[in-house]
Amino acid sequence: MRFRRAPGWPVVLADGPVLLRPYRRSDAAAWSEVRRANRDWLAPWESSLAGDWAELNSPATFRWIHRDQRRSARTGEGMPFAVCLCEGGAERFVGHLNVGNIVRRAFCSGYVGYWVDRRVAGREVIPTALALAVDHAFGPGGLHRLEVNIRPENRPSRRVVEKLGFREEAYHARYMHIDGAWRDHIGYAMTSEEVAAEGGLLARWHRLRANAR
Repeated sequence: MRFRRAPGWPVVLADGPVLLRPYRRSDAAAWSEVRRANRDWLAPWESSLAGDWAELNSPATFRWIHRDQRRSARTGEGMPFAVCLCEGGAERFVGHLNVGNIVRRAFCSGYVGYWVDRRVAGREVIPTALALAVDHAFGPGGLHRLEVNIRPENRPSRRVVEKLGFREEAYHARYMHIDGAWRDHIGYAMTSEEVAAEGGLLARWHRLRANAR
């Protein structure tokens, strides 16, 4: 069976050392190492799953996840990116960003989720990755609106969207089952019109960083 390519996919995006690209089967070992090393950093914010963390984040599990990601990308329901740092001529896997639950036609909207290796937190990797992904989703990806839903307690993740200018627009009570209980989330959103006049979200992010120096 042949699949028609989804709008804006596959694609590789980059800004400075930050690189977003589709996942490869060969990412299994690197993905597993990062996930296992970041259990305390990631587990409190992820959906509740039964099982041992090491097993749930093994190379074998990645191969199953990778198949699911490829399917969602082929059908246009998602844009799953491996987040990498390119330094000294080497590429290092450091995180994940997905534009998922994409609905087109009159809605043209999706949800964004992301995580990053704690060992590179504070280096502006995820804000840059998110700006790249948003601009691509609003451009070749053909979307009009993106949402990010974050637990109120997750200050690092909230800082990412707030400094990029996402609007806080909703409070979702008992929104998702995370870390053993139904957790509230704050809803943030952005539409293409909100960044078009600035040349896109990445251009806004560059100006914010320049002004902060």
